[in-house]
Amino acid sequence: MKKLLVNHKKYGFGDFLRIPFTVCPVYAGIKTLNQVLVSVLPSLQVLATAAFIDTALDIFAGKAGQSAITAPLLCLIAIVAYNNLNWQLMSYINLKMAMRLEFAYRTGIVEKRAALEYRHVEDNDTWELINRVCSDPVGKLTGGFDNILGAANIVLRVGSLLVILMAQVWWAGLAIVAISIPLFRLAIKGGHQIYEENKEAEKHRRRADYLKSVLQGRENVEERTLFGYTEKVNRQWLEKYEAARKISVGVSARYFVRLKGSSLITMLLSLLIISVLLFPLTKGLITPGMFMGLITSTLNLIQMMSWELSDTMNKIAQNLEYCKDLTAFCALSETPGALDLPGAGIPFESLEFRQVSFRYPGTDKDILKDFSLRLECGGHYAFVGVNGAGKTTLTKLLTGLYDNYEGEILLDGRELRTFRQADLKALFSVVYQDFARYQISLDDNIALGNVLRKDPAKIKEAAEAMGLGQTIAELPRGMETPLGKIKEQGVDLSGGQWQRLAIARALYNPAAVQILDEPTAALDPVAESGIYEMFGKISAGKSTIFITHRLGAARLADEIIVVDGGKVAEKGNHEELLSQKGIYASMYEAQRSWYQ
Repeated sequence: MKKLLVNHKKYGFGDFLRIPFTVCPVYAGIKTLNQVLVSVLPSLQVLATAAFIDTALDIFAGKAGQSAITAPLLCLIAIVAYNNLNWQLMSYINLKMAMRLEFAYRTGIVEKRAALEYRHVEDNDTWELINRVCSDPVGKLTGGFDNILGAANIVLRVGSLLVILMAQVWWAGLAIVAISIPLFRLAIKGGHQIYEENKEAEKHRRRADYLKSVLQGRENVEERTLFGYTEKVNRQWLEKYEAARKISVGVSARYFVRLKGSSLITMLLSLLIISVLLFPLTKGLITPGMFMGLITSTLNLIQMMSWELSDTMNKIAQNLEYCKDLTAFCALSETPGALDLPGAGIPFESLEFRQVSFRYPGTDKDILKDFSLRLECGGHYAFVGVNGAGKTTLTKLLTGLYDNYEGEILLDGRELRTFRQADLKALFSVVYQDFARYQISLDDNIALGNVLRKDPAKIKEAAEAMGLGQTIAELPRGMETPLGKIKEQGVDLSGGQWQRLAIARALYNPAAVQILDEPTAALDPVAESGIYEMFGKISAGKSTIFITHRLGAARLADEIIVVDGGKVAEKGNHEELLSQKGIYASMYEAQRSWYQ
């Protein structure tokens, strides 16, 4: 179902109908039927009003009995009652539709986003596209569906009212139709312009929202107070906010002026039509009730043509622009098997880089250049080097985030690119420097490390192994305590406790290779060495890779690899590298005081 809704195809107007009718045909059908009924009510109301007024005049003139008023009165009451109760019914239907679409369509969008090749996430242009499509996708879909029904509603309402009007003054209906054509074109053109200009405004708005979070977020409160940067950041926020606001205001102003000018023309036309209708009224060619009904219908037509129809067509034009974005989004390349769960795990003896070169898409700088290295199963390795040397890039290649490298990465002699994503997920467990802080219970935080099995005993073992036993004992609900501030009884952890929790999550993962990519960079060097030493002891029997530019943890490794200029510059254990008096020795001498 989800794949049928979100796939590589050209999306168009019909998809706003196809998707709701595929996911929730009953509710979509009810909304469609309701729009048909609502569209004919104005015409019925015109006829009922005419009948009511004419019958009332006949009763006052003694030409009819009082019972004659019953039928047109009941019709008017029924129409008014339906109009008043309709919104409650539609509110319920809209809610049910949204719930179904959230499950099917939004989930499809999220799965597509999760399956994208990693390069799209790091590319600014595609990231903007991803944000536009993934921001409230259900709202955009139901908005398009409602706009189509709204346009159909207006066409039916206009058509039925024009029939009544043209039966009395044939040229009036033709004049309204003629003047509506440029309004259509104006509304569609305005819709395209608004969507494009809003795309530009959204860029400024996203940056303004980030700066707003810096100014108001609780995670920045200490530094805001300490450094006093509020005024400067506030100016930057105001600059971005004003840029977005000016674009939005400019769009709205231009659209309003064009629309208001058109509505003045249609208003003059309506006054002309009403004036013309006075002649057949005075000659007795039309009844007073029909005259009032025609005036009502003419004013309704003007209202629809000058505002409702133009606004709906404007929104439809924006919906079509969204279809273009959705088409481009669905055409983005995916990583095969990206959504697969980790496999059962694969044994290995060696992992080898052979003349590997890599540069990020859209750049001309080689991050790795002829990188060659062999890692043995069960070994403990440390990759060290200055920032930007290519250490983290190695983890991105190993875990399959990028596969557009030159050379070979071999797992027991087999090219890494030939393995399934499920195999790579089962082989590697990574803790990044920017590790995630999930605001769920502590045990669920760790359980995310192995989505295939939740073992409370092993979860607790991993937590205690990383020194979280005392923390757990102090929490009000122990392992089940929700973390963060989203829930009322949530408890926040210190930075160091979050780091230990992230590493415990990696330990709970049964992967054969454990990678720590500078997750303790925020700690002092001595505390960092302590955590790495603890991790090294409890990950015995597994292969470990420490990535760091600080050398306290590197001494714990069996082999230290110095990465410089995208190549292996030096390798050996701590003593061997010191004796070489090369890059490592210079780095260690510069950091020696940190560990004494």
